[in-house]
Amino acid sequence: MQVIVFDLLPYGEHLDHLKVGTELPHPLHKKHFKSEVAVKTYAEHLDAWEELDKLGYDGVGFNEHHTSPYGLMNSPNLMAAAAAQRTKNIKFLIYGNLLPLHQPLRLAEELAMIDCLSEGRLISGVARGIPREYVVHNVPMSESRARFEEAYEIILKAWTEEEFSYEGKFWSYKNVSIWPRPVQQPHPPIWVPITGSKESIEWAGKHNIPITPGGGSLGLREDIIIYYAKCLAASGHKITPEHLNFPMNVYIADSKAQAVKEAGPYHLYFNRTLFSHGNVTETNLQRKDGYVTDAASDYVRPENRQAAARNRADFRNMTMEDVERMAETAPWGTAEEVTERIIQTAEHAGANIVQISLNRGAMPHDMFIEQIRRFADKVLPAVQAHQIKSVPLADTAA
Repeated sequence: MQVIVFDLLPYGEHLDHLKVGTELPHPLHKKHFKSEVAVKTYAEHLDAWEELDKLGYDGVGFNEHHTSPYGLMNSPNLMAAAAAQRTKNIKFLIYGNLLPLHQPLRLAEELAMIDCLSEGRLISGVARGIPREYVVHNVPMSESRARFEEAYEIILKAWTEEEFSYEGKFWSYKNVSIWPRPVQQPHPPIWVPITGSKESIEWAGKHNIPITPGGGSLGLREDIIIYYAKCLAASGHKITPEHLNFPMNVYIADSKAQAVKEAGPYHLYFNRTLFSHGNVTETNLQRKDGYVTDAASDYVRPENRQAAARNRADFRNMTMEDVERMAETAPWGTAEEVTERIIQTAEHAGANIVQISLNRGAMPHDMFIEQIRRFADKVLPAVQAHQIKSVPLADTAA
């Protein structure tokens, strides 16, 4: 299996003291921003990614978000370019550039540059983003999917065709041949994160693009994989373990209880403060804004529809008791249990790639580095040596 460490790069100082009721204000004004904290945050995460490279991890993943301490990667491409100069082997999963919000030809050029700067280590994630970003960039949410699909076509043409022209609804180009070109041919790997939208799963299946099944529960992730397998088959493709990269929140300690005690407060901060800051999380509200369709969740089994609804209260009202219950079946605890849980979960999902979070909730730098080193020493060799050979959920899909 491949192991990618996913890093949201949150602002390095906790901001609970700014909350009004259960929410951080949005916009979060300039007076609350400390440049010295941001400078330190960027430096620490680049150091951590260099450590990942030295210790033999397969990749580091990061994404694009705006106007929130949730993540300081307004441009993941800048971060990948910086990290490429400090690492030798690790892959960069940019997860991902928000295609509907940006000029797609510029994205194609920047990503080609990153692939050259890193000597072919780019995994190009493509994503639609979240409603907050559309408000910030003044892009109608109802245009999100059409813009995403058009931008994808343009980027692919720019990477693969000697010269291309394109006449679209949102962007048009004539007689373009980009320089530089990606090192990886015909183009870098393309992945897409899936939080549950039926149309996104169908799009990934049609184009044979690997996915990360997100969602709020294991049951919802199962539903995503099952439906994705059906969509792949409908377009003449067969699901394999390389089609799936499975997300997991991991914490190593001397015991389960110690893991909860040490990581629990940061997990609560992530869910109760950072997650969905200034954003419309609830699926029903997103339907009203045209971001998702009425049919977006109709493939989900009844018992998993609560997770698909993504109700804000489920995150904001989380307690330490909820964290303890979550930890019972999560890869939290001793190195032996973490190893067993990761392999067991990957086998169940049929995913030969795992994306692990080792610093959920803006953990201090020394805690993050300790987790990186403990995982590399006690867990990474066994996980990388294990090969997932099938996708059991595909039988359910069939």
